Formats: sequence, structure tokens, C-alpha cells
Amino acid sequence: MTGPAPTRRSGRWIERWDPEDEAFWRATGERIARRNLWFSVLSEHIGFSVWTLWSVLVLFMGPEYGLTPADKFLLTSVVTLVGAVVRVPYTFAVAVFGGRNWTIISASLLLIPTVAAFVVMEPGTSYSAFLLVGLLAGIGGGNFASSMTNINAFFPLRKKGWALGLNAGGGNIGVPVIQLVALAIIGASGGPRVLLGIYIPLIVVAAVLAALFMDNLASVRNDTGAARDAARDPHTWIMSVLYIGTFGSFIGYSFAFGQVLTNGFGRTPLQAAYLTFIGPLLGSLVRPLGGRLADRYGGARITLWNYVGMAAATAVLIVAGMQKSLPLFVSVFVVLFVLSGLGNGSTFKMIPGIFQAKALAEGLEGEAAVAHARRLSGASMGLIGAVGALGGVGINLAFRQSFLSYGSGTGAFVAFLAYYGVCFVVTWAVYLRRTAARVPATTTASEAEARLSYAEV
Repeated sequence: MTGPAPTRRSGRWIERWDPEDEAFWRATGERIARRNLWFSVLSEHIGFSVWTLWSVLVLFMGPEYGLTPADKFLLTSVVTLVGAVVRVPYTFAVAVFGGRNWTIISASLLLIPTVAAFVVMEPGTSYSAFLLVGLLAGIGGGNFASSMTNINAFFPLRKKGWALGLNAGGGNIGVPVIQLVALAIIGASGGPRVLLGIYIPLIVVAAVLAALFMDNLASVRNDTGAARDAARDPHTWIMSVLYIGTFGSFIGYSFAFGQVLTNGFGRTPLQAAYLTFIGPLLGSLVRPLGGRLADRYGGARITLWNYVGMAAATAVLIVAGMQKSLPLFVSVFVVLFVLSGLGNGSTFKMIPGIFQAKALAEGLEGEAAVAHARRLSGASMGLIGAVGALGGVGINLAFRQSFLSYGSGTGAFVAFLAYYGVCFVVTWAVYLRRTAARVPATTTASEAEARLSYAEV
């Protein structure tokens, strides 16, 4: 038996989309969803590369640029900050313009910071000009939010962990890719403008491919009430706290790793570039695995034990930093990147599951429950992604202050260790403790079901 084909209108809009209908999904839905996923990944991948561009460019900026280590940490902090803030409007742009249409627009906008960096990237440029162009690069961080919101609508709940993990992981891998390209250029004695010249045509290619092969879903309609309702739900902010610990760590460390090696261990830019790409690469590759494990065992369980690992790795980093052991420091930092990637996948898998459980607890069933969960999870993803990315700002500012105060990153790592401990407690208390606690006699059946299901999200 085959399900009905999706109905369409002009402009690559799909009117009827029901991925929870297994016949529909097998007949046509999966093929269309996967096609949109691949081209979404490409655009988001380049967006991440542009967003983290300055983590690489600062390695090119030697003494002739007149910047101190604190100046460079501040520069990368403002880039991260803008990338976090723009995630909120980017989330809702999908509902206003359509997923395909906004992917074309958002990919094209990446030309602005890339061309601007090409113009100013030379000694003698003022620090304020570098800050301004760095602010422009922050728009690359917004592509993640719109891409995740769009792909979330294409896939059924049982596939969301894998799909969202693959989408995000493919985007995240833009971080190590641009670092690898920069390594090749530095090794060949090329300048930063060569790097920028490579990415300008790639941006155009991503926009053109989105126009040719992606679709808009009419079911994802503009709903300002969804943003308001998501902001009022405490789980949006609880998950934001957890996502700061996972994605905030990933993006913050991606920006800071090279500078920590040059300032804390005396590595040259080329020596640092040989090492910095490894962690973001592995962290990006394992993100889909984190989503897959969450699909199977429950995102809350995977997230809980992931924080145990992140805390342990951070403790070892403190010891390695105090002993100035570069091999131990780099190897454990890579492990921390991998754990942050796993946690990225497991935390984002939790979001649609939480709202699905709440919909069922409120008495909704079938498609009504799915639509309610999709509405709130899509809106909350933008807010959670934005707040999570602010963790990257905090990490860069913490490193800046730690180097100013102590001459090393040890103070920052102590703060990160404490935060991972908080995340462990929050995950256990909110999403796992209730499953083991006795349900009071006054609790309704639906409330009990919602409590018990949180461990499975």
C-alpha cells in the first residue's frame, strides 16, 4: 500500500506533508526529506565555516597587526555573540519565507562578511574595523537555527534524532574543514585572502543548489504565538542550560583552541593549525551518533553520562595545563570535543521528545499531538540554539580573563568543570529522577505518563 503523494503549488511549495504516516513516508516522504537534508547540510556547513572564519584568521595575524592575545579573544567573542543572537530571527524566518527560500537568502548573505574580510585583511587595518567585520561574520551562526527548524519539520519523530544529528553534524564539520583549508594555505605560505577567495564561489554554489533542489513546506506557517508559548515553557530554558554545556563548549573551544595553544603552550600559528582541526572534526562526526544513541536509549540518559565524561576530561585538562604537558592536553582536549559532539546530538534529540510527551499528557492524540509538538519544538530550537551558542561567548571571555589574571587557561577550566557539574544535576533532577520516584496517589494517569516518558526523550 502506498500513501498519497504530497500535493504541491508553484514555487516548490509542498502543501500536504505527513511524515508520521508510514505509507506516505515510504512512498515519497523519505526521498524528499533526505534530498532537502543534504542540501540543507551543505548550506549550514558553509555557514559554520564563515562563522568560525575568525578563529582561523587570527592565526594569520602576527605582530605586524598589533593585536594582543586579549584583543583576539575579544574579537572571536563578538563573532560568537552575533552568531548566537541572530539564531532567534533565523528560526522564524523559515515560517515567513519557507525553508527553501530562506536557505537561498541565508546562504547568499554569507557573501557579505566574506567579501568584507577579503577587503580589510591586511596589516594597518584598525582594530575597530576588524571588530565590525567580525560582527558581520556572526550571521553564519544563524544558518544552524533555520536549518534545524526546517529539517525538524521534514522528518517523523522516530527519525528526528538521526536526522537532526546528521544535519547539525554536517554543519558543525564546517569548523574543522575551514581550519584544514587554512592549514594547507599557511603551509604553502599563502595569505588569508587566498582562504577567503576559496569560500566566495562556494557560497554561490550553495545558494544555487538550494534553489534547484530544496522545497518549502506549507505546513510550517508563520506562528508568532509558537515563539511566545515556547518562551513560556520552562523546558525551553532548562534545555538551554544543558545546550550551553554541549554546543557552547563545542563552538567556544573551536574558536579558542588555537589561541590557547599559541598563548599557553608557545606553539606557532602553523604548529597550532596542525592540531586545532582534530577536535572539531571528531566532535562534528560523532554528533549524529549522539542522536542515534538518544533515539535508542533516551536522550536524557545519554546526556547525563556524557556530562560525567566532560567533567572528568576537564579535570584532566586542569592537571595537564598545570604540568605544561602538551601531548596530554591536546589528546584530552580532543576527547572533550568528542563528548561535546555526542552531547549536542543527545540534547537536541530531547527537545521534540519533551514536547511530544507534554502534548500526550495534555490529552492530545495522533496528528494533533504531533502538530502541537512540532510547533513548540521548532520554535524552542531557535531559542535553545541561541542561548547555547552564548556559551561559546562565555568560554572565550573566560579564557581571556584567565590569561589576563593568571597567564594560563587553568582558571577558565575550573569554571567549566563547575558548570558541567551543574548540568549533570539538572539533567538528573528534571528528566531522570522522576522516573525512579514514587508517583503520588493524587497524580493523574496522564501526568504519570508524562513523568515516566521524560527518560525516553
